[in-house]
Amino acid sequence: MNNTQFFKYLFLMAGVTYLIRALPFAMITKKIKNTFVKSFLYYIPYAVLSAMTIPAVFYGTRSIYSALAGLLVAVIFSIRDKSLTTVAILSCAAVFVVELML
Repeated sequence: MNNTQFFKYLFLMAGVTYLIRALPFAMITKKIKNTFVKSFLYYIPYAVLSAMTIPAVFYGTRSIYSALAGLLVAVIFSIRDKSLTTVAILSCAAVFVVELML
């Protein structure tokens, strides 16, 4: 791929990304009152984050068992309302211990 082709693709991608983000602000001028739409927009960041994170959990380790152990520890401690740092450290420790045992 040469530089001109790269910059064409880069500007096209930037334009599409900008339009996706700018059009809702330009089109919606009134406050959203529909509770369904408000709840839908509220949960979109969580759904996108989950869709990007969960596959990486299973492909980030050498074994599926260590990945499952880390995920299980993360879910348990996040349900118990522990901080993000605590959940991350404990799930990494669980993966490390299971990797050592295997």
